[in-house]
Amino acid sequence: MLLGLLTLLAGIGQRTIWAPSETFTASAPADAAAAPLTVIDQKLRTLHGGTVKINVQGDGNFMLASGRPDDVAAWVGKTAHNTITGVSEDEKSLQVEHADGEGTAPNPAGSDLWVSNENASGELEYTWTPPADGDWSLLLASDGTKPAPATVSMTFPNDTSTPWAVPLMVLGSLLIVGGIVLALLSARRKNGEGDNGGDSGFAARARARKTQNQDPSSSSKVTMVAAGVAAAVLAASGTAAQAASPSPQPSGSASSPAKEAAGSPVLLDAQFRRILEQVSSATDAGDAAKDAAKLADRVAGPELEIRTQNYKIRSQVGSYEPRMPVRSTKLLTTVVTSDRDWPRSVLAVTQGEGNVVPQILTLVQQSPRENYKLMETTPLQPGTTFPNISRGGTDTLAASDKSGLLYSGEEAMSGLADRLTSADSPFKDRLVEGDSSPYIADTLSYQAEVVKAGENGNFSFTHKVVPESTVVFRTSDGGALVLGRINFGFEGTPKAAGDKLSIGDDAAALAGGKETTTGMVLNFAESMAVYVPPAGSTDPMKLVAATRGLVGASFK
Repeated sequence: MLLGLLTLLAGIGQRTIWAPSETFTASAPADAAAAPLTVIDQKLRTLHGGTVKINVQGDGNFMLASGRPDDVAAWVGKTAHNTITGVSEDEKSLQVEHADGEGTAPNPAGSDLWVSNENASGELEYTWTPPADGDWSLLLASDGTKPAPATVSMTFPNDTSTPWAVPLMVLGSLLIVGGIVLALLSARRKNGEGDNGGDSGFAARARARKTQNQDPSSSSKVTMVAAGVAAAVLAASGTAAQAASPSPQPSGSASSPAKEAAGSPVLLDAQFRRILEQVSSATDAGDAAKDAAKLADRVAGPELEIRTQNYKIRSQVGSYEPRMPVRSTKLLTTVVTSDRDWPRSVLAVTQGEGNVVPQILTLVQQSPRENYKLMETTPLQPGTTFPNISRGGTDTLAASDKSGLLYSGEEAMSGLADRLTSADSPFKDRLVEGDSSPYIADTLSYQAEVVKAGENGNFSFTHKVVPESTVVFRTSDGGALVLGRINFGFEGTPKAAGDKLSIGDDAAALAGGKETTTGMVLNFAESMAVYVPPAGSTDPMKLVAATRGLVGASFK
């Protein structure tokens, strides 16, 4: 009974006074080397299952950002940094690895790579929850020049299972019951020995021997049953304890961050919308002030060139049409690459206020530490349907890659350039417009009319592809959407000495005059989008979107 009571109390104690804590907290060692960046490895989020809470304390302002492991690693680059990789065996300390490198980095706050960005001053309490499926790492920094906060602690869910508690309570109860039964039987036997009447001692001993030979004593039975139950309970306890022991989890160290993120779209919807809002705000500010400097953070390439010249023309020619506004509202669809290398290209199709037709916005991130910038805005051709492309991420192809396509991206753009240059182009029947799509027909008509009406001059036209601008996205049907820039050149030379050529007010604002006797050159940037059918198709390519803007005018 005493043994049973002690065993029962041991089982109860495991559920009460000896029960393990529901959480445990591990802290970064105080002697860790200082570095401007600290990475918290994605393995820590799922190290013990459940929700992880992080406490950071530091001097002044700092930030904690969440991003894909390959994006975090790419942003950190060659900068010196610490990485919190795990927890010590006694679960009191965080394991920190130091990597030497450059002493400073740009301020990581506001990078487009981060899905979330928490700013704090002095102290931050952070609950680490994944923004989407897959792996996510954290980046901790002050401003890239000062050391990252060193006082970091993480609270993890603890293993609160007590596999021996119930078996011990059951076994203790059985031992107590067995002890009571043995005590009762012992008392009964004593009473029986003291009440033999007139029997002689010899007769009593004979009766006892007979009973012993016929049947084991009840106390022995009880003992055997208790021992059997105890053995069964102990066996079950061992199995339960073994089942409760967590199996080792793969560390994931064998895979590179880029490999772990393969197939994941480079932007989540929330990131894309945030980027679009910033791009829209920048272009609105630039358009309103006619100041290209306000575009610099979010606009580059052809779009920056076209808008810069548009502002210059409009400052002198009030009737000149402004560039179509860039809207983040009424987002019709997005196209996001799942290729993790840089440069990264994404598309948005929007039709907010001021957009007569939907327009394709091409945004490119040139490197990990640069933000996405608007490279082109291309209005859809009237009556044209935007190709179906998976919103969960799609492949981007090299411009020369023809795999699975009727034409490669560079072939498609070269064919379009030739089609715009010559009415008798070999691509006349291989690249078409819809019934209500006017761009190719209008361009050819305009060029023919200029030549016909040019009594005093000889005029020529060229359309040349800018190869580095070509971007190719795989469509859902196995075809591709090809986007890029074509330089449209318009050159005029007087037919005879003394003949004058005149240019419009818009070109004059860039050339510095309206007439010339030596010749003139006009340059337009054409932003184009072409659908290419999959290999084996008999369908022609189709012009999906197109526009142009005057970017240069000069006299010879």
